[in-house]
Amino acid sequence: MNQAQACTIDMKKIIIAIDGFSSTGKSTLAKQIARALGYVYVDTGAMYRAVTYYAMQNGFIDADHFDQEALITALPEVQLTFQFNADLGFAEMYLNGVNVETEIRTLEVSGFVSKIAEVSAVRAKLVEQQQQMGEGKGIVMDGRDIGTVVFPQAELKVFMTASPETRAQRRYDELRGKGQTVAYEDVLKNVQERDYIDTHRADSPLVKAADAIEIDNSHLTREEQFEKVMDLVNHITG
Repeated sequence: MNQAQACTIDMKKIIIAIDGFSSTGKSTLAKQIARALGYVYVDTGAMYRAVTYYAMQNGFIDADHFDQEALITALPEVQLTFQFNADLGFAEMYLNGVNVETEIRTLEVSGFVSKIAEVSAVRAKLVEQQQQMGEGKGIVMDGRDIGTVVFPQAELKVFMTASPETRAQRRYDELRGKGQTVAYEDVLKNVQERDYIDTHRADSPLVKAADAIEIDNSHLTREEQFEKVMDLVNHITG
Protein backbone atom coordinates (compact mmCIF):
# COMPACT_ATOMS: atom_id res chain seq x y z
CA MET A 1 0.00 0.00 0.00
CA ASN A 2 1.30 3.47 -0.83
CA GLN A 3 0.58 6.65 1.10
CA ALA A 4 -2.00 7.89 -1.38
CA GLN A 5 -3.96 4.65 -1.07
CA ALA A 6 -3.78 4.85 2.71
CA CYS A 7 -5.37 8.29 2.65
CA THR A 8 -8.47 6.96 0.93
CA ILE A 9 -9.30 4.44 3.61
CA ASP A 10 -12.04 5.44 6.01
CA MET A 11 -10.75 4.45 9.43
CA LYS A 12 -11.59 5.31 13.02
CA LYS A 13 -9.09 7.72 14.51
CA ILE A 14 -6.57 6.36 16.99
CA ILE A 15 -3.51 7.49 18.91
CA ILE A 16 -0.21 6.16 17.57
CA ALA A 17 2.72 6.31 20.01
CA ILE A 18 6.21 5.83 18.58
CA ASP A 19 8.96 5.51 21.17
CA GLY A 20 12.57 4.44 20.93
CA PHE A 21 16.22 5.32 21.10
CA SER A 22 17.70 8.47 19.60
CA SER A 23 18.36 8.54 15.85
CA THR A 24 16.17 5.54 15.07
CA GLY A 25 14.17 7.57 12.58
CA LYS A 26 11.13 7.95 14.84
CA SER A 27 10.31 11.42 13.54
CA THR A 28 10.70 10.44 9.90
CA LEU A 29 8.42 7.45 10.37
CA ALA A 30 5.88 9.43 12.39
CA LYS A 31 5.70 12.11 9.68
CA GLN A 32 5.12 9.43 7.02
CA ILE A 33 2.34 7.79 9.01
CA ALA A 34 0.66 11.08 9.89
CA ARG A 35 0.76 12.26 6.28
CA ALA A 36 -0.69 8.97 5.02
CA LEU A 37 -3.53 8.99 7.54
CA GLY A 38 -4.20 12.71 7.59
CA TYR A 39 -3.30 12.76 11.29
CA VAL A 40 -1.64 15.45 13.38
CA TYR A 41 2.08 14.81 13.94
CA VAL A 42 3.76 15.94 17.15
CA ASP A 43 7.54 15.76 17.53
CA THR A 44 7.99 15.68 21.31
CA GLY A 45 11.74 15.53 20.88
CA ALA A 46 11.59 18.96 19.29
CA MET A 47 9.81 20.24 22.38
CA TYR A 48 12.59 19.03 24.68
CA ARG A 49 15.19 20.35 22.26
CA ALA A 50 13.51 23.76 22.28
CA VAL A 51 13.60 23.90 26.08
CA THR A 52 17.26 22.85 25.90
CA TYR A 53 18.01 25.60 23.40
CA TYR A 54 16.24 28.10 25.69
CA ALA A 55 18.34 26.92 28.64
CA MET A 56 21.54 27.27 26.59
CA GLN A 57 20.62 30.74 25.34
CA ASN A 58 19.91 31.93 28.86
CA GLY A 59 23.06 30.49 30.43
CA PHE A 60 21.28 27.83 32.47
CA ILE A 61 23.33 24.98 31.05
CA ASP A 62 26.74 24.53 29.46
CA ALA A 63 29.60 22.04 29.59
CA ASP A 64 30.52 23.06 33.15
CA HIS A 65 27.24 23.62 34.97
CA PHE A 66 23.47 23.16 34.94
CA ASP A 67 21.30 25.51 37.01
CA GLN A 68 18.13 23.46 37.25
CA GLU A 69 16.40 25.82 39.64
CA ALA A 70 16.87 28.78 37.31
CA LEU A 71 15.40 26.79 34.44
CA ILE A 72 12.43 25.62 36.52
CA THR A 73 11.75 29.20 37.62
CA ALA A 74 11.82 30.35 33.98
CA LEU A 75 9.56 27.59 32.63
CA PRO A 76 6.39 29.76 32.66
CA GLU A 77 8.17 32.01 30.14
CA VAL A 78 8.77 29.13 27.72
CA GLN A 79 6.01 29.04 25.11
CA LEU A 80 6.18 26.19 22.61
CA THR A 81 4.05 25.91 19.49
CA PHE A 82 4.07 23.95 16.25
CA GLN A 83 3.31 25.82 13.03
CA PHE A 84 2.63 23.91 9.83
CA ASN A 85 5.01 24.61 6.94
CA ALA A 86 3.19 23.83 3.70
CA ASP A 87 6.42 23.76 1.70
CA LEU A 88 7.96 21.14 3.97
CA GLY A 89 4.76 19.23 4.64
CA PHE A 90 5.13 19.19 8.43
CA ALA A 91 4.96 21.49 11.44
CA GLU A 92 8.05 23.31 12.69
CA MET A 93 9.00 24.12 16.26
CA TYR A 94 8.54 27.69 17.49
CA LEU A 95 9.99 28.95 20.77
CA ASN A 96 8.32 32.10 22.07
CA GLY A 97 7.12 32.91 18.57
CA VAL A 98 10.46 32.31 16.83
CA ASN A 99 11.15 29.44 14.44
CA VAL A 100 14.00 27.42 16.00
CA GLU A 101 13.71 24.30 13.85
CA THR A 102 17.30 24.62 12.58
CA GLU A 103 18.86 25.76 15.85
CA ILE A 104 17.51 22.83 17.88
CA ARG A 105 18.94 20.17 15.53
CA THR A 106 22.62 20.78 16.27
CA LEU A 107 24.94 18.29 17.97
CA GLU A 108 25.48 20.85 20.76
CA VAL A 109 21.78 20.78 21.63
CA SER A 110 21.82 16.98 21.36
CA GLY A 111 24.58 16.94 23.97
CA PHE A 112 22.38 18.60 26.61
CA VAL A 113 18.84 17.51 25.77
CA SER A 114 18.85 14.29 27.82
CA LYS A 115 19.94 16.25 30.91
CA ILE A 116 17.11 18.73 30.38
CA ALA A 117 14.65 15.85 29.92
CA GLU A 118 15.66 14.45 33.31
CA VAL A 119 14.14 17.45 35.08
CA SER A 120 10.74 16.43 36.44
CA ALA A 121 9.28 19.94 36.18
CA VAL A 122 10.20 20.09 32.48
CA ARG A 123 8.67 16.67 31.82
CA ALA A 124 5.49 17.60 33.70
CA LYS A 125 5.04 20.80 31.69
CA LEU A 126 5.57 19.11 28.33
CA VAL A 127 3.60 15.94 29.10
CA GLU A 128 0.58 18.07 30.03
CA GLN A 129 0.80 19.90 26.70
CA GLN A 130 1.24 16.64 24.80
CA GLN A 131 -1.80 15.04 26.44
CA GLN A 132 -3.91 18.05 25.53
CA MET A 133 -2.81 17.69 21.90
CA GLY A 134 -4.09 14.12 21.79
CA GLU A 135 -7.53 14.64 23.29
CA GLY A 136 -9.24 14.35 19.91
CA LYS A 137 -7.15 11.36 18.80
CA GLY A 138 -6.04 11.18 15.17
CA ILE A 139 -2.50 11.90 16.29
CA VAL A 140 0.97 10.41 15.79
CA MET A 141 3.43 11.31 18.51
CA ASP A 142 7.03 10.20 18.86
CA GLY A 143 9.42 10.45 21.79
CA ARG A 144 10.77 8.47 24.72
CA ASP A 145 7.76 7.96 27.01
CA ILE A 146 4.72 8.37 24.77
CA GLY A 147 3.39 4.83 25.17
CA THR A 148 4.30 4.57 28.85
CA VAL A 149 3.50 8.00 30.30
CA VAL A 150 1.86 10.39 27.84
CA PHE A 151 -0.60 7.98 26.20
CA PRO A 152 -0.57 4.63 28.03
CA GLN A 153 -4.01 4.10 26.48
CA ALA A 154 -2.75 4.51 22.89
CA GLU A 155 -4.29 2.01 20.50
CA LEU A 156 -0.95 1.42 18.76
CA LYS A 157 2.45 1.57 20.40
CA VAL A 158 5.66 1.09 18.43
CA PHE A 159 9.15 0.87 19.92
CA MET A 160 12.00 1.66 17.52
CA THR A 161 15.53 0.38 17.98
CA ALA A 162 18.77 -0.09 16.02
CA SER A 163 22.43 -0.59 16.88
CA PRO A 164 24.28 2.46 18.28
CA GLU A 165 26.69 2.36 15.34
CA THR A 166 23.87 2.36 12.79
CA ARG A 167 22.14 5.23 14.54
CA ALA A 168 25.35 7.24 14.83
CA GLN A 169 26.05 6.83 11.13
CA ARG A 170 22.55 8.05 10.27
CA ARG A 171 22.89 11.03 12.55
CA TYR A 172 26.37 11.81 11.20
CA ASP A 173 25.11 11.70 7.60
CA GLU A 174 22.16 13.93 8.53
CA LEU A 175 24.34 16.56 10.21
CA ARG A 176 26.90 16.52 7.39
CA GLY A 177 24.07 16.89 4.91
CA LYS A 178 23.03 20.07 6.71
CA GLY A 179 26.54 21.46 6.38
CA GLN A 180 27.63 20.88 9.97
CA THR A 181 31.24 19.90 10.65
CA VAL A 182 31.18 16.88 12.96
CA ALA A 183 33.23 13.73 13.57
CA TYR A 184 31.60 10.31 13.51
CA GLU A 185 33.30 9.40 16.82
CA ASP A 186 31.71 12.42 18.52
CA VAL A 187 28.28 11.52 17.16
CA LEU A 188 28.64 7.90 18.33
CA LYS A 189 29.71 9.07 21.80
CA ASN A 190 26.67 11.37 21.94
CA VAL A 191 24.34 8.52 20.94
CA GLN A 192 25.79 6.23 23.60
CA GLU A 193 25.65 8.89 26.31
CA ARG A 194 22.04 9.74 25.45
CA ASP A 195 21.12 6.05 25.55
CA TYR A 196 22.53 5.75 29.06
CA ILE A 197 20.86 8.90 30.39
CA ASP A 198 17.53 8.14 28.72
CA THR A 199 17.37 4.59 30.12
CA HIS A 200 18.66 5.42 33.61
CA ARG A 201 16.86 8.63 34.55
CA ALA A 202 14.60 8.42 37.60
CA ASP A 203 11.61 10.18 35.98
CA SER A 204 10.05 8.35 33.00
CA PRO A 205 13.08 6.41 31.76
CA LEU A 206 13.08 5.07 28.23
CA VAL A 207 11.51 1.61 28.39
CA LYS A 208 9.47 -0.42 25.98
CA ALA A 209 5.80 -0.49 26.96
CA ALA A 210 4.59 -4.01 27.70
CA ASP A 211 2.12 -3.87 24.81
CA ALA A 212 4.43 -2.08 22.34
CA ILE A 213 5.55 -3.72 19.12
CA GLU A 214 9.33 -3.54 18.70
CA ILE A 215 10.82 -2.79 15.31
CA ASP A 216 14.59 -3.07 14.80
CA ASN A 217 15.22 -0.99 11.69
CA SER A 218 18.99 -1.53 11.49
CA HIS A 219 18.50 -3.19 8.12
CA LEU A 220 15.14 -1.76 7.02
CA THR A 221 14.53 0.93 4.46
CA ARG A 222 12.19 3.81 5.29
CA GLU A 223 9.56 2.33 3.00
CA GLU A 224 9.83 -1.10 4.61
CA GLN A 225 9.32 0.22 8.13
CA PHE A 226 6.49 2.44 6.90
CA GLU A 227 4.74 -0.60 5.41
CA LYS A 228 5.19 -2.54 8.65
CA VAL A 229 3.54 0.15 10.74
CA MET A 230 0.75 0.78 8.21
CA ASP A 231 -0.08 -2.93 8.34
CA LEU A 232 -0.40 -2.61 12.11
CA VAL A 233 -2.62 0.46 11.75
CA ASN A 234 -4.86 -1.30 9.25
CA HIS A 235 -5.15 -4.31 11.54
CA ILE A 236 -6.40 -2.08 14.37
CA THR A 237 -8.64 0.25 12.40
CA GLY A 238 -9.73 -1.84 9.42
